[in-house]
Amino acid sequence: MNQRVTLDTPAIEARPFKVYTQRQLDKIEALENLPEDLRFDMRVVSQVLPFRVNSYVIDELIDWNNVPADPVFQLTFPQRGMLKPEHFEEIAGLMEAETPAAEMKEAVERVRSELNPHPAGQMDLNLPLLDGQPLQGMQHKYQETVLFFPSQGQVCHSYCTFCFRWAQFVGDKDLKFSSNEAESLHAYLAEHKEVTDLLLTGGDPMVMKAKHLRMYLEGLMKPELDHIQNIRIGSKSLTFWPYRFVTDDDAHEILQLFRELTAAGKHIAFMAHFNHWQEMDTPVCREAVRRIRATGAEIRTQAPLLAHINDDADQWAKMWKMQVQQGMIPYYMFAERDTGARHYFEVPLVKTWEIYREAMKQVPGLCRTARGPSMSADPGKVEIQGVTEIQGEKVFVLRFIQGRSSDWVQRPFFAQYDEEATWLNHLKPAFGEEKFFYEDEFAQMKSDKQALILKA
Repeated sequence: MNQRVTLDTPAIEARPFKVYTQRQLDKIEALENLPEDLRFDMRVVSQVLPFRVNSYVIDELIDWNNVPADPVFQLTFPQRGMLKPEHFEEIAGLMEAETPAAEMKEAVERVRSELNPHPAGQMDLNLPLLDGQPLQGMQHKYQETVLFFPSQGQVCHSYCTFCFRWAQFVGDKDLKFSSNEAESLHAYLAEHKEVTDLLLTGGDPMVMKAKHLRMYLEGLMKPELDHIQNIRIGSKSLTFWPYRFVTDDDAHEILQLFRELTAAGKHIAFMAHFNHWQEMDTPVCREAVRRIRATGAEIRTQAPLLAHINDDADQWAKMWKMQVQQGMIPYYMFAERDTGARHYFEVPLVKTWEIYREAMKQVPGLCRTARGPSMSADPGKVEIQGVTEIQGEKVFVLRFIQGRSSDWVQRPFFAQYDEEATWLNHLKPAFGEEKFFYEDEFAQMKSDKQALILKA
């Protein structure tokens, strides 16, 4: 039986966390009224791409009168188009033939290997070294920022169908980043005084118990780690399980840890991932936002632009306005990453920029903190600043928001106009140039890093 919890207003009804995975797809009552062919499609796609959803998402966030078009349904439930036709037909045929598990597993792994499971150099170029040894569960792509993947946080309350870290969730240890070594994390940070920002990511760090989160973060208050000024927590929990900060057993402990860190002079930036305004339009989400902000932490918001979910300027404008009204800071609009079901979700860069521009035209200045559209590509975060014509040539105007070399940051550069391009590697230099300005230096960086890893 649910228990009414009387805390700060408004009172929020506690609810149990009930999750469904690929094996429980047929047990989700809300799907029973859908056509059988649609449900079969879900079973096929969930063989390849990870599926996990909870009852809060099903009951509170999806408009079942608008399925399959509903954006949160598209965000969480597998769709046939998320696999390429040849991949779908192969897996569907194996399922219909009741193929033995070993043969099915081999086919699934082959399909996954074609989906670029680790984009942007995650498994090699970003891997840091401590005492000459690679540190699993960490990434150090930009000099100021270290990413850490706590092993207890390598799932999410629900999974996003577009997730660029989908490989974390398919049970293949060779495709997974995670670490439970708090001591190694702190030792690496102590050696690297140039690092000012630690980003806890996953999965979702907020699936962890408060005691585990404290294990990783409490040590950052030691004097030898004074240079770590900003602690970022990448999380989808405000969408998928806002009860984490309201009625969960250790919600108070989580919020108390945030208070202690901010009191110690650390800047806590809760990097909330919202893809659509529907996700934040519930009382429990608004209350969770209020409680996090009351600790002294700030909430910044980010999301990719996605076909079938939010490829509409009006939706972005409404979402940014709602975020600012609740005290959150719009931070990034991303282009969809070059991994997983990208062919289903990706939007041409031209259209992405047009949607960004049209959304910005509708919002007040406090919403215009959202940078983008940005591609988190191998060399860095590349922003599409616009389309223009220079000396008779139509071009994209680009710049690095962040780069593997700080010298690249804020330098404008130009690419040939291409209506079909969806990612940086689809673009060619403008004005007859053979290479973009950063390419030779980046090639040397890759060679040097690979040599270090081989040596280790």
